[in-house]
Amino acid sequence: MSENTPVLEIKDLSVAYQTPTGSVEAVRGVNLTLYPEEIIGLVGESGSGKSTMAFAVMRLLKGEAMVTGGSIKVLGKDVYSLNKKELRQFRWDQMAMVFQSAMSALNPVMTVEKQIFDTILSHRPQMSRQEVRTRAEELMDMVRIDRKHLKSYPHELSGGMRQRIVIAIAIALHPKMVIMDEPTTALDVVVQRSILDQIKDIQKTEKFSILFISHDFSLVAEMASRVAIMYAGRIVEMTDSHTLKLGEKHHPYTDGLLRAIPQLTSEDVVIEGIAGNPPDLRSLPSGCAFHPRCAVAMDRCKSEVPIPHPQSIGYIECHLYSEEGSHV
Repeated sequence: MSENTPVLEIKDLSVAYQTPTGSVEAVRGVNLTLYPEEIIGLVGESGSGKSTMAFAVMRLLKGEAMVTGGSIKVLGKDVYSLNKKELRQFRWDQMAMVFQSAMSALNPVMTVEKQIFDTILSHRPQMSRQEVRTRAEELMDMVRIDRKHLKSYPHELSGGMRQRIVIAIAIALHPKMVIMDEPTTALDVVVQRSILDQIKDIQKTEKFSILFISHDFSLVAEMASRVAIMYAGRIVEMTDSHTLKLGEKHHPYTDGLLRAIPQLTSEDVVIEGIAGNPPDLRSLPSGCAFHPRCAVAMDRCKSEVPIPHPQSIGYIECHLYSEEGSHV
């Protein structure tokens, strides 16, 4: 695959939940492109639409959630044009996902070996059991877990080990894209560091692209080359991870997230939270959805929805960067 051919291409994606009081849009006209062997970080507060977008890409939306607009292409294929058989084969073979809760993602009554075997053989029935066992051992080596734990059940493993097993299963079939949804949540910082280092090492070896979802700015900035910042169902900024620091040109929401990060290298930085709360998606503010919480909001922010304004890398959806209200 050419490095200029997208692995993932999301265009004008909207996802809504049907509720007793009407339709609620959790993702609103999102655009995102992920290229071969690239890591993009997706950051935002809880409820901003990150996981909903990920489940839409994997076509795993449940219950009352549905795609109401736009398109999702993985390796050039429209995910929503695949029939059930094609989709079953496509998932885990070409695109895979690491879910937030490793304990929930693993079957508690099956050994690690059995779960890896089932994943591989459901897509590669022609493989011999010895070939599958060899691949299972390779995966255990990749995630740095002793091969003896192939015979273990999930409850016999630590949280960090379970998360590594989930990652191993996700990459078992050499997918071209892996979505990682908060892969280190609830793990201590030492284990987080170990897993993140392993993810980067494995990605270089297996050569897949990653959409890395987190609410932790520092983790994402370290993992990804580009970072998308999501607020109220929109990607309000796309930027290079190297620019993610105070003093650079950012969306006011991005600035707020940056100010909330403890700075271990400076005693002069005061940690500040973002005033207010994320908006109720059932009743979004007019104009810019962030304006009620924004310290630099202008009158036009209350009535006009901002459009993306190109920056040196990426874009920012904010009236401050428009021709009329620019502070660039």
